[in-house]
Amino acid sequence: MRKRGQGQHRGNDRAQEEGQAQGRAAAGTRAPGRAAAARGRSRAARTGIAAVLAATALLGTAAVPATAAAAAPAPAGTERQARAWLPDPTGPYPVGTTTLRLTDAGRQDPWKPDRARELMISLWYPTARPATGDDRARYMDPRAADHFGSADGAAVFNYRTEPGRTAWQQIRTHARQDAPALPGRGPRPVVLYSAGLGDPRTWGTGLVEDLASRGYVVVTVDHTYDASEVVFPDGSRADSVLPGMAGPGLDVGALLRKVMRTRVDDTRFVLDELAALRTDGRLPAGLGASLDLGRIGMVGHSAGGFTAVQTMHDDPRIAAGINMDGQLHFPGPDGTGVHLGGVAEDGLDRPFLLMGTGSEDSGDYHHQPGWDALWQHSSGWKADVTLTGSRHGSYTDAQSLLPQLARQGAVSGEQLRSDVGDVRPERAVAATRAYVASFFDRWLRGHDDHLLDGPSPRFPEMEFTR
Repeated sequence: MRKRGQGQHRGNDRAQEEGQAQGRAAAGTRAPGRAAAARGRSRAARTGIAAVLAATALLGTAAVPATAAAAAPAPAGTERQARAWLPDPTGPYPVGTTTLRLTDAGRQDPWKPDRARELMISLWYPTARPATGDDRARYMDPRAADHFGSADGAAVFNYRTEPGRTAWQQIRTHARQDAPALPGRGPRPVVLYSAGLGDPRTWGTGLVEDLASRGYVVVTVDHTYDASEVVFPDGSRADSVLPGMAGPGLDVGALLRKVMRTRVDDTRFVLDELAALRTDGRLPAGLGASLDLGRIGMVGHSAGGFTAVQTMHDDPRIAAGINMDGQLHFPGPDGTGVHLGGVAEDGLDRPFLLMGTGSEDSGDYHHQPGWDALWQHSSGWKADVTLTGSRHGSYTDAQSLLPQLARQGAVSGEQLRSDVGDVRPERAVAATRAYVASFFDRWLRGHDDHLLDGPSPRFPEMEFTR
């Protein structure tokens, strides 16, 4: 089903964006000098799978992270696998979850043009009865977990865990699988979640469950062939094509533009499908009727943060968005330089929140060329916070899971600090949840707790920037 001619709009937006991108590349516009170029280089070198791509462009040779190239899974039976758990949700409602396969029959898959684009999504929502024991849904499908923790998966590429050393398949969520939605409460605001480059949709489950426990319906999206792996109901698994694309002469900027166009198209297709899901019986009892499609927000991390605000720019159905440490620019063909994305050039007329980290190339909007441009060009409400002592992974499940794995030897102390910094994990999780919920409560529910009015003594870790 297509709402408001969205399929046509996606095609128009794509053509316009590609034309603008070619014009900027040809003219060399929006490339603000050596400092910004260095920031672009630093971000690419820091984000796992992106490091493979950037190293290829900069060095002219195929490259993989040293840990992925040198390490192999521990031999069976020689070491006990490390285990970890997610923090409890803090809202008043028990959580349910369900998964769904979506097929966009009108779109070729950009990575596999011989087939239609297929996605996996999960919905997280309030339910009546809490899950206990084995009733708690798995964090990852076992087939996905096997790949995620292998030498070819995002746990190694993006977070440098020891291959095979973590029992990812044993992690449980706090949600009941396919539970009926909590009845009698009326439609609920909907929030979409997009993960970072190469990360699966599960990598933000701690935040997503917390939002659902506070009364939201949250939709998480796997961007097939970008995400480390996507497992479909028939048991087939689609692994990321991005690591395999590394090679001499790779145009990193062009590849990342394709990634972003695909992610935005995926998200708009999911928005189209949500309208059909309200009434077609594919969801657990009561869930379709609980979707309030007049109140939609979006949040994402890293490339998912870029996806959130770019989709918001392209699609008026998204009323408010949060970008958690996602750059808004692309490198040039050699992997360096700064060329702004469309949302940074045009700005936004609806509310958005920027959440930076203590990484060298992050911080507040003054330190990031794409964020600064977005800030200056936007007419809507906006806020900018930075979690001190954090690093790029601090807004993901890395913040709660990796310290547990490090204590069991599955992640080195050095890599742990590189991924999540030295902020106390429980404080980082609490702050992230509070600021995300405060933003969506304010703009999707009309409930303002004033946390985003300025610095708060409740969270001294969060620096507020005007």
